[in-house]
Amino acid sequence: MSTKILINGNFLCRNLTGIERFAFEICRQLDILLESKKNEVKFEISILVPQNAKVFPEYKNINSIISEKPLTSFPRWDMFYFAKMCKKHKSTGLNFSNTAPFGGNCGYAFLHDIYAADCPGDFISFKDRLIRAYSCFHYKNIAKKAKRIFTVSEFSKNQIQKAYNIEESRICVIPNGWDHFKSIEEDEEIFQKFPVLTQKPFFFTLGSLQKRKNLKWISEYAKNHPEQIFAISGKTIGGMKSTEIGDLSALKNVILLGYVSDGEVKSLMKKCRAFVFPSYYEGFGIPPLEALSVGAQIIVAKSASLPEIYKKCAHYIAWDSTNCDLNDILNEQVEDSADVLSEYTYENSAKKLFEVLNGGSK
Repeated sequence: MSTKILINGNFLCRNLTGIERFAFEICRQLDILLESKKNEVKFEISILVPQNAKVFPEYKNINSIISEKPLTSFPRWDMFYFAKMCKKHKSTGLNFSNTAPFGGNCGYAFLHDIYAADCPGDFISFKDRLIRAYSCFHYKNIAKKAKRIFTVSEFSKNQIQKAYNIEESRICVIPNGWDHFKSIEEDEEIFQKFPVLTQKPFFFTLGSLQKRKNLKWISEYAKNHPEQIFAISGKTIGGMKSTEIGDLSALKNVILLGYVSDGEVKSLMKKCRAFVFPSYYEGFGIPPLEALSVGAQIIVAKSASLPEIYKKCAHYIAWDSTNCDLNDILNEQVEDSADVLSEYTYENSAKKLFEVLNGGSK
């Protein structure tokens, strides 16, 4: 009798960025893989789709179960309703979003990173502390109770092991990818909105405007290099807004773009002097991979998972020092990015996930 697996489709109620993009692309690739592996598959897999999902994916090999209820509260959905549906369908849950049902109902679960546990000083306000407490609750639950823990880098794997004293064999690394970027069409409308970007070379940075994205670095560096132009896109997440937004908006050589579409991001990456990613804590860090895929040079912080992922095809900066010149750094020789781009694809990651779900030990 084959094992039954039920995917938590909570990510279908959010915008497809970061974790949500990862979940969407892995499921898409897994569905394709299942077609070619029909004679080898030892499990049945379905996805629980919220009634009010923003996207209703069409799968050929993953069965879609439309929920009887809309998702109105992520905590209630993840901890109670999804667990109830796993029992109803006699399935083991597969959770992509750093959250999972409590205890024995935990199932398979992804912990992309344990940022809230590793960087408590970033959570200052009352809302921040609530977010941290909720996140750490799920980290511990997944670490202790998940049938198998998945994460996206060796860095995150090591952090989880150290924090929760768990056996290495319980954690499997399934990285992020960039292949979704191939299907995105460039949109140059952003240059009509901000014509200054067509007049001078500019550095581009992208990400949720959280403290760990280290906009402090951009703010300090831009202040000391008024001749260099910076374009920054992204939006705030919860109560973890960077305190440097006000400082950046006061600088004449910094352009705050706000939210930009995927197509606009692709155009900005193709035309920027370099893509800058000074984040001091990342479980993986997808945007530099997207930038490499369109031929951009990347400048990333030498911290957390970034050196592991980007190896010798990136230019590196210290996350806590702006004592450098980006133009000089770009003169340094780096290796071709082909090997990195071929290693980190959602197709490769789906194969790793398939092997584990199919009873392998990877």
